[in-house]
Amino acid sequence: MTIPEKPATIRIVAGDAPKRRRRGLEISLLAALVLLIGAGAAVASVTQKNAPAPTAAVTTPAATLKLGYFGNVTHAPALIGLQQGFFQKDLGATKLSTQVFNAGPAAVEALNAGAIDAAYLGPNPAINSFVKSRGESLRVIAGAASGGAQLVVKPSIRTAADLKGKVLATPQLGGTQDVALRSWLGRQGLKSGQADAGAPDAVTINPTDNAAALKLFQDGKLDGAWLPEPWASRLVLQAGATVLVDEKDLWDGSLTAKPGQFPTTILVVNKNFLDQHPETVRALLKGHVESVQWLRQNPAAAAEVINAGLTTAAGSALPADVLSRSLSGLSFTDDPLAGTYRKLLQDGVDAGTTKSADLGGMVNLGPLNAVLRDAGLPAVSAAGLGSQ
Repeated sequence: MTIPEKPATIRIVAGDAPKRRRRGLEISLLAALVLLIGAGAAVASVTQKNAPAPTAAVTTPAATLKLGYFGNVTHAPALIGLQQGFFQKDLGATKLSTQVFNAGPAAVEALNAGAIDAAYLGPNPAINSFVKSRGESLRVIAGAASGGAQLVVKPSIRTAADLKGKVLATPQLGGTQDVALRSWLGRQGLKSGQADAGAPDAVTINPTDNAAALKLFQDGKLDGAWLPEPWASRLVLQAGATVLVDEKDLWDGSLTAKPGQFPTTILVVNKNFLDQHPETVRALLKGHVESVQWLRQNPAAAAEVINAGLTTAAGSALPADVLSRSLSGLSFTDDPLAGTYRKLLQDGVDAGTTKSADLGGMVNLGPLNAVLRDAGLPAVSAAGLGSQ
């Protein structure tokens, strides 16, 4: 019978030769690993040297710039830029197309959908869009107007308490005047939410087209409205309303350069459009700055040109007294007054139209300040909310 061979065994004893052999094997493996790593590094180095250098994102002038604005006196820089041809001159080969809106939320919706690329609008819809999109929707690139918004009411209404049970209007839910009214009512101890309807201290707010608000007030179906110019002046001069609140009286100057300043109109741009076409945005801003400077330097001629713009945008010019009163409460500025945005955000939170959020990055004033610098004009501040 053949006896099967036993499996080979290694006896491990301290100081025995097999341990020395294992150490030698470990050293050999380590040396091989070092050589392998070195070879890999050499290949990676050669590959990196031969690889093409990373290229910067390619930007080009846009073929078309689609601009939104309102047929309001508070949008005079847009009206002047269009009537005087500043925008198209500075845009050069880029074609300019325009769309007229009644209020900011509708303009923001069009901006987010790509129907327009830039827009003049109030700050609250811009803030709300920035918050909802987590910073991806738009950037504030300039200011346009400060002032020019009032709560005008029937003469019988003389105090905030007189508003209980009354019906008021604003241009659109979530718009700048809508938020201003709702937050102001809250500070007066009055309620304006849908859940408060019928309560003894409640005020009904019906978002209404500006022209319709004038007609409803004239027909006695509205008790008042918080409106931008020229609509506040139209209700006063053409429908017998009186001013209960001039919004400029609510701003003490702690957030701006002087008392009474607050942003009524700003200029925003779709973020993707800004990233892809910075040259076009700068050209738009050049025309914007020219428009603001023209308004400041030509007050006597401004009314006629603004009226021509209103005729194009809204279908009719304003009577001289309405336009004069409208302009008396307005100042036109490149400064977006970004220092007010955190308060405006909180007003929106209090009014229930937006959520609390960080507004960092919302403002990009680098292109504007470059244009201002070229024109010999002072730069404006982003108030810590973005680049400048």
